[in-house]
Amino acid sequence: MEFPLKIITADENETSELAREFSEVLKKGDVISLIGDLGTGKTFFVKSIVSVFGNDDVSSPTFAIVNIYESKFRINHFDFYRIKKVEELYDIGFDDYLNDDEAITFIEWADLFSEILPTNRYEIKVKYIDDTKRKFTIDSL
Repeated sequence: MEFPLKIITADENETSELAREFSEVLKKGDVISLIGDLGTGKTFFVKSIVSVFGNDDVSSPTFAIVNIYESKFRINHFDFYRIKKVEELYDIGFDDYLNDDEAITFIEWADLFSEILPTNRYEIKVKYIDDTKRKFTIDSL
């Protein structure tokens, strides 16, 4: 997989296949920021990757702020949507999660607090095209 990658998926099956392909480049310590409007499929994309790693019990961390999944890798799954101030992230030890070299960290709504994201990360932008199609732009920063 070469970056930047721009691809339109026609349905959930193609999105799952893209997630599977992307999962092949991931390793411990990686951080992936996801940016897109409500309903574009950010959580579905993460769920598809975590499933590849052997865990099908994935849910949106919107209310919990962070979910942790055990699989082939430990997965930290953040959602910044309900965060009002960056201090809330520091209060739950966000830096510790980012510095965990044994985990892969996904951050939905990452653009809300982009100033605290590591400069070295994958960035995935998801745009809604219609009820089934999405445009994914994946870059390695």
